[in-house]
Amino acid sequence: MSLLKCLGLPRHQVSTARKYLNVSSLSCLRTAKNFSIEAHSQDEEVVIALGIRAVTKLGPHELLATLKKIEKDLGRTDGIRYGPRPIDLDILFYGKYKVRSDSLNIPHERIWERPFVIAPLVDLLGSAIDNDTVASWHSFSGHSGGLFELWEKLGGESLIGQEGMHRVMPVANGLVDWSLRTSVMGILNLTPDSFSDGGNFQSVESAVSQVQLMISEGADIIDIGAQSTRPKASRISVEEELSRLIPVLEAVKSMPEIEGKLISIDTFYSDVASEAVSRGAHLINDVSAGQLDPNMFKVIADLDVPYVAMHMRGDPCTMQSRENLKYDDVCKEVSSELYSRVRQAELSGIPTWRIIIDPGIGFSKKTEDNLDILTGLPAIRAEIAKSSFAISRAPILIGPSRKRFLGDICSRPSAIERDPATIASITAGVLGGANIVRVHNVKDNCDAVKLCDALLRHKSSAMKSRR
Repeated sequence: MSLLKCLGLPRHQVSTARKYLNVSSLSCLRTAKNFSIEAHSQDEEVVIALGIRAVTKLGPHELLATLKKIEKDLGRTDGIRYGPRPIDLDILFYGKYKVRSDSLNIPHERIWERPFVIAPLVDLLGSAIDNDTVASWHSFSGHSGGLFELWEKLGGESLIGQEGMHRVMPVANGLVDWSLRTSVMGILNLTPDSFSDGGNFQSVESAVSQVQLMISEGADIIDIGAQSTRPKASRISVEEELSRLIPVLEAVKSMPEIEGKLISIDTFYSDVASEAVSRGAHLINDVSAGQLDPNMFKVIADLDVPYVAMHMRGDPCTMQSRENLKYDDVCKEVSSELYSRVRQAELSGIPTWRIIIDPGIGFSKKTEDNLDILTGLPAIRAEIAKSSFAISRAPILIGPSRKRFLGDICSRPSAIERDPATIASITAGVLGGANIVRVHNVKDNCDAVKLCDALLRHKSSAMKSRR
C-alpha cells in the first residue's frame, strides 16, 4: 500500500474496493505481444491508482465499470478530461497484458509522465523483481532499468515533500509526516516490576505528575504501559492490565497539557488495545507484532489507528533463551522476520500507511546484536526494500533507553545510571534513520534529537548545494 498523502484511500473505501475485486468474470483482452486471449475467471494481479495492488477475477472492462461505480459513490462527477477530480481510480496495470479499446487503455496512457502516479506505484514494489507479472510492468515503462529508472528520471525521492507529495500517517485528527523531525516518546510504566522505574508511578497522581514533566521537557508522545515486558517478566491478565491502565489513561486524557500530544498504549493484548482506543488512545505499541494475541491484527484493523510492530522472538519469558538469540546476520534476519509480521498485518486489514516498525533493541538480542541494529538501520531498510519499498519507508521506532546492554558496555549496573549511554545510542539511531525514539529521560534525549535533526538538515542542504 502507498504511504502518499494525496493518494491514500480510507480503510472503509479500500474494503468496498476489495469486495468488488473478488467478483468473477471473463473478458477479451490483448497481451503485451498483441495476442488476443480470453480470461476465464482467472486471478489477475492489478494496480489501481491511489496505490492499490490487488488480485481480481474481474476482466479489465468489468473492473473499469466497478471502479467507476466506486468513484461515483465517493462523490466524483463528470468533469474536464485530465482535470482535477476528488478521486481517480485508474487501472495502471492488469496482469501481464496491454489493453486497448475505445473506453480503456492499459497501461494508462499518461502514467509515465506523472510523478504523483509513479511514486505510489514504486512504493508498491520491491527492488527484487519476484515474478513475471511484475517484470512485465517494468518492461511497459520502456526503460531498460524499468519503473525504477523512470522514477529516477522524473526526479525520484527528491520529489517527496514537494508538489503536494508527502508520506504521511493518519493519526488522531491529523496527518503526521514522521520524516520532518524525530519524535520523542516518553515512557510511563505503571508496573511494579519494570526494570528501570517499576513501582514509581502506580498511583494516578504520580503518573499524571510524570506525564506533566515529560510534556514540559518536550515529549511528543506518551507511551503508557501497564504490563512489564522485561526479561523473565510474569504475564498478567487482561483484567489486571486494564485495572492499572484505565484510571491513568482517563486522567491523562483530561490534562490540558495533553492537547496536541499523542497517547500510545504499550500492550500485546487486543482487548486492552480496543478498550484503550475507545477511551482516547491514539496508537498501539505491540512488542510482539501480533504474535502473543491472535486477534490483535483484526482488532487493530477495525480500530483504524497506527500500530507499532516490534521484532521479538518468543515472549518476555523466553526471548533471551539460547535458541532465540541465534543469528547469523541479525539485521538481515530481523528485517525478514519483521517484514513477515507486517505483511501478515497487511493481509489482516492494517494498511502499511498505519504501521510503524521497531527492530526490538533488547528483545531476543545479545549486546553485539543491539549494536549491529543501532548501526544497521539503513541495512534493515534496504533489506526490507527488496520485498516492499512501502514497508521499508515506514517510520522506525527505537527503544534502547536504559537497557541492560548499555550497562554491560559502560559498567553501569543501575538502570538510572545509563542515561548518558542512552543519549549516545539515541544519537546513533537518529543519525542512522530512526524517526521515533522511546526514552525514560525526555529532557536530555530531546536535546540530543534536536542536534541530530540539525546535523541531518545541514548535511542534506550541503548535498543539494553541490548538485
